[in-house]
Amino acid sequence: MSSEPPLDPYKPSLFELLSSTQLSSLLPPSLHYLLTVATHRHPRHLLPILNSFHELHALLFLAIEHHYLTTYSSSFVENFYSLKRERALPPAIGSLRLTAEGANASLREATKLTTKDVWKNIAVLVGIPYLKRRLDESAEINAPRALLGANYTRMPPNPTLRQRFLHYYRWFLTNVYPSVNAAYYFSILAFNLRYLFSNSKSGSGVYSDPFLWLIGTRIRRLSQADFQAFEALANAPSSTTPGGNLGIRSLLDPRLAMGRLGAGLKLLLPTSIFALKFLEWWHASDFARQLSRKATEGLELPPPIISYTPSATTPSKLASSSKPESASPASPEDKSSEEPINPPVSTLTHLPIYVVPAPSSSSTESLENCPICLQEITTPTACQTGYVYCYT
Repeated sequence: MSSEPPLDPYKPSLFELLSSTQLSSLLPPSLHYLLTVATHRHPRHLLPILNSFHELHALLFLAIEHHYLTTYSSSFVENFYSLKRERALPPAIGSLRLTAEGANASLREATKLTTKDVWKNIAVLVGIPYLKRRLDESAEINAPRALLGANYTRMPPNPTLRQRFLHYYRWFLTNVYPSVNAAYYFSILAFNLRYLFSNSKSGSGVYSDPFLWLIGTRIRRLSQADFQAFEALANAPSSTTPGGNLGIRSLLDPRLAMGRLGAGLKLLLPTSIFALKFLEWWHASDFARQLSRKATEGLELPPPIISYTPSATTPSKLASSSKPESASPASPEDKSSEEPINPPVSTLTHLPIYVVPAPSSSSTESLENCPICLQEITTPTACQTGYVYCYT
């Protein structure tokens, strides 16, 4: 019992790692959804960005993750959970962190990520998720094509280099990628179970992800030495400059600009999560429906009207169109019905708004006729308001 190593307080639980991974995987689809909604309002400017969303997102997060890895030794989301990444130590050296000097500054410097380790982690954080999203999207697009038969999947005669590449790429998506995707998730599950049921109290040699095992990086909790180093780094610019005011030079320094951007994103992340969850609850709750129903109850909004004057060509067109029918005498009721009517004009489309009056319930004949063509109803079709019209 006494030879058993004590529990490592800096080893994060599997649920902390899964929470950070899940939050990181939810960021791209959330940003893509917001960009899609904004593109409907401004398609001219945002449509090219939406078409290249995956590439632009990868470039943006490459810069963000590089800043966080070089400054805090953690990814953007892991820093939110007070986690960090460090180089894996051999089991004999890894047990030193359980002693009193295990979390000091010297050990922190020994396990700090080098430049090579930073780019390896960027490949895992940005490159592999980008490749996974691209392959998933291509597989989803190619799936209906593969179900149509061999006529749509065989290579065309005399193929070009591009056609040959697309043929083999689609063959890979249909025959190989499902197995690769299953092996990807199975390996993650196996590493998670091994991390969860590991007997190593210090976590030495135990990885929660197969890609972290490949690059020799582990995820740990932040120690007191880490917080002291971050505090010293935050106070460094104000101590080097008299008065702490860098002026316009601070706006041109990329390191300071990325630091301010990272600090802003760190505050924006929990705020945006709270806002999205609140909007999700609001749109799904009955309370919002009741409020909207009470607000619009008994409210009749007239159509938008602007001043409208018929053009000068309208009477002449009406006269020319009525010449063939002038041989037959017209009753006063027909003359009154043929008089031009000034309809209201929409302020958005600037087109006339023609409104069909509701059928009167005074006569049975008016209820049996179509309120649009005023003839006997053929192929009755009911609208949402309950009125019946002709389908044609």
